[in-house]
Amino acid sequence: MRIDSHQHFWKFHPVKEAWIKEEMEVIKRDFLPSDLESLLTDNQFDGFVAVQADQSEEETHFLLELAKNNDFIKGVVGWVDLCAENIEERLEYFCKYEKLKGFRHIVQAEADIDFMLLESFQNGISKLGKYNFTYDLLIFPKHLENVVKLVAKFPEQRFVIDHLAKPDFKNKEFSNWETGIKAIAKFPNVMCKVSSLVTEADWNNWRETDFIYCLNVVTEVFGMDRLMFGSDWPVSLLAASYAESCDIAEHYFSEFPKEEQDKFWRKNAIDFYRLE
Repeated sequence: MRIDSHQHFWKFHPVKEAWIKEEMEVIKRDFLPSDLESLLTDNQFDGFVAVQADQSEEETHFLLELAKNNDFIKGVVGWVDLCAENIEERLEYFCKYEKLKGFRHIVQAEADIDFMLLESFQNGISKLGKYNFTYDLLIFPKHLENVVKLVAKFPEQRFVIDHLAKPDFKNKEFSNWETGIKAIAKFPNVMCKVSSLVTEADWNNWRETDFIYCLNVVTEVFGMDRLMFGSDWPVSLLAASYAESCDIAEHYFSEFPKEEQDKFWRKNAIDFYRLE
């Protein structure tokens, strides 16, 4: 069986989910564990990691409550204000939740491209390791230069890049992305999620061949010990079914040794997030 390292849930609210625009009608509704359970079984998954979509501690508690009531939610990546002066107090509070594995901030939405270099943000990052928390990097290619600066300061912190750092599959412009992703892959404490590929492509006209170049790059520079699968469901429904998102990775990695496939589909996520 397998682990999906990247899922979302929400009770749709037009203000809280304001990022869901008119052209994203297919995901403008509630998405809860009951919507996903049969998809996991049908696609041979026995668990997943639920990742925050809203920047509030209420979101973290919402996901933790879902995890408490659904055993197939193996871990939660929540949100906490890493820039807060009382960040250590908040981390100490959250460490009592066994299924809370790490945190994420939606850096890609910050107006300040240097947000990750803020002293207050880096102070928050510096506290995560004490409580065994991971950090998910949600970024665009333009942020990779600053990601290098960030992870260089915290070589013991476990980081994972979400969605390959969102290469521009739609326009097939990979030069800056490739330079940045190769630089970040030199840091052994950074992993990478093969997730949400279709959402950065042409939603209506993508082909599996659109993703091969970037998959070749990350497989070469990260190696099979530092890649993990994530669907990014339900956001991925903008362009593909759950099965279609799985098929892209399934077809690409199908000829790899079974041991390496197991790392990608299961072991790496379990080890990184310390899932039980």
